[in-house]
Amino acid sequence: MSLSVVILAAGKGTRMRSSLPKVLHSIADKPMVAHVIDSARQLGASNIYVVYGFGGEVLKARVTGDDLTFVEQVEQLGTGHAVDQASPFLKDDENVLVLYGDVPLTKVSTLERLLAVKPENGMALLTVNLANPMGYGRIVREEIAGQQQVVGIIEQKDASEEQLKINEANTGILLANGGDLKRWLSNLSSDNAQGEYYLTDIIASAHGEGKVIATAHPDTEVEVEGANNRVQLAALERAFQARVAEELMIAGASLRDPARIDVRGNLTTGTEVSIDVNCIFEGKVTLADNVLVGANCIIINSTIGENVEIKANSIIEDAIIEADCSVGPFARIRPGTVMKKDSHIGNFVEMKNTTLGAGSKAGHLSYLGNAEIGTKVNIGAGTITCNYDGVNKSTTVIGDNAFIGSNSSLVAPVSIGKSATIGAGSVITKQVEDSDLGLGRAKQRNVAGWQRPVKKS
Repeated sequence: MSLSVVILAAGKGTRMRSSLPKVLHSIADKPMVAHVIDSARQLGASNIYVVYGFGGEVLKARVTGDDLTFVEQVEQLGTGHAVDQASPFLKDDENVLVLYGDVPLTKVSTLERLLAVKPENGMALLTVNLANPMGYGRIVREEIAGQQQVVGIIEQKDASEEQLKINEANTGILLANGGDLKRWLSNLSSDNAQGEYYLTDIIASAHGEGKVIATAHPDTEVEVEGANNRVQLAALERAFQARVAEELMIAGASLRDPARIDVRGNLTTGTEVSIDVNCIFEGKVTLADNVLVGANCIIINSTIGENVEIKANSIIEDAIIEADCSVGPFARIRPGTVMKKDSHIGNFVEMKNTTLGAGSKAGHLSYLGNAEIGTKVNIGAGTITCNYDGVNKSTTVIGDNAFIGSNSSLVAPVSIGKSATIGAGSVITKQVEDSDLGLGRAKQRNVAGWQRPVKKS
């Protein structure tokens, strides 16, 4: 049977103190609702309906996909009313899963369990046992045919003293047949303490029709927790990062402190990878076998080869670092950079749109932009490829085995030949042929008897 998913995302989130819709606040740099949409896609949903209200245009601009249908809830009259806005789109012969845009950490495996327990003639609820279920609707059960069967859900404000003692709580996540769901929604009443159409009231309707109501449970409470303010949002962020850290360690990575790593995208690690504290990974990052990442590094959309050491306080973005390289400390590798095998970038070196050849090195205090650098080249401290004339950027080409002396400025476009040498302190504006020495500095002049200036009184 096909599956459609309805995601409730209409809340303004007043307690967030924000102009953004609540569901657009981020966990790991991705809107909460986008996490929920990803889960729906992983379940193989044929259709995903996002029910929106406040900030709908912003929501539709930030969350996109051909498989998404946005449905407006003009008035916020409760969860039942919200789901009912999607009713015209739902098919009678499909399963419909209801999820929440501000509950981002529900595991796909948990939702798969929910799908598995749904009876053919009934529905399925995701419930959770809480030590303190304050604020949650309670699951009401009665003994039927020797088993404690779900017969309804009572909201906190409508519950009796005895019902408030129930620890099994409603998460709001449920699965039902499309035809059944539409029928139950059409019969909802707002005769309750909140004056709203509760989605939870369909449970009593299902029981009244003799439907079997099965339940499944999450592995942890945090899977079904939402964020109504920034304190709760921060707690979910840490829970998400703790989950990612655990997955990385199970996969074989060593984390010096699992509480001090942030993954804001997709991080893949090989064997014997070691990551020190306070590292951030954004976008798609791959660390091959035996990679060492020092403290306080940021790596964005990059591929790091085997046996690479990235020393502390380095930033790598949109780059490829091949095997056996070393980077840093305090290096900045900008987009378009490729470090070939066994090359080295040291402290306070910045590279952008540059290829550094195999075995080449720039140990410290250099800027290499728009450069093509051959193999086994030595770049002295303070070297700059002057790639920008204020309007256009030009390329510097440095041949294999060249030696660039310290404090040299290579004014692009310019080529340095193979095995050429550039004298320290040179400004090079013309081509240097293979094996030649390039010098471009003023002749030294010494002034005898020089008197230093004296401070005026």
